[in-house]
Amino acid sequence: MENFAELLENQDFLRVMVITNFILIILVVVNIIHAVYINRKYINFMKKLGNGNNIDEMLKKYLADVREIKKDNSEIKAYYTQLDNNIDSCIQKIGLVRYNAFKDVGSDLSFAIALLDRNDNGVILNGLYGSESSNIFAKPIKNGVSKYQLSEEEKEALEIAEQSKNFIAKHRK
Repeated sequence: MENFAELLENQDFLRVMVITNFILIILVVVNIIHAVYINRKYINFMKKLGNGNNIDEMLKKYLADVREIKKDNSEIKAYYTQLDNNIDSCIQKIGLVRYNAFKDVGSDLSFAIALLDRNDNGVILNGLYGSESSNIFAKPIKNGVSKYQLSEEEKEALEIAEQSKNFIAKHRK
């Protein structure tokens, strides 16, 4: 410790320390100037690369746009997944049979129509047209089966619908 105190009192040591500190300050200033020069060169290079626009700013904007597009895509995927799940319960299969229910009425004005979803759930509507009145009956269908007795025309409409992916009509003679 005494040696250190003596060293601090030595004029030569203090001169060396002052000169060293002065040289270090000059080096720091030179490094700062050099960093500013390099930064300016980088900015000019990026502007040249971006045809007058700062490419660094352009890249930041593009990255922000990509993030926004990814967010939009995830929202779209969630929406179409929901639609895909909902479509199972939409009418997708239709079978229609037109027939003559009563002998005294001409043409095939009566009908049986089966409206089914992807899982063969839905309804059969049977419209009976007579000269004096018309009636429509509905029978629920679950997994392709009705708990009610089906007429031949209704069975045929159900079979057509189950085999179809879209609307099919048939006239019965």
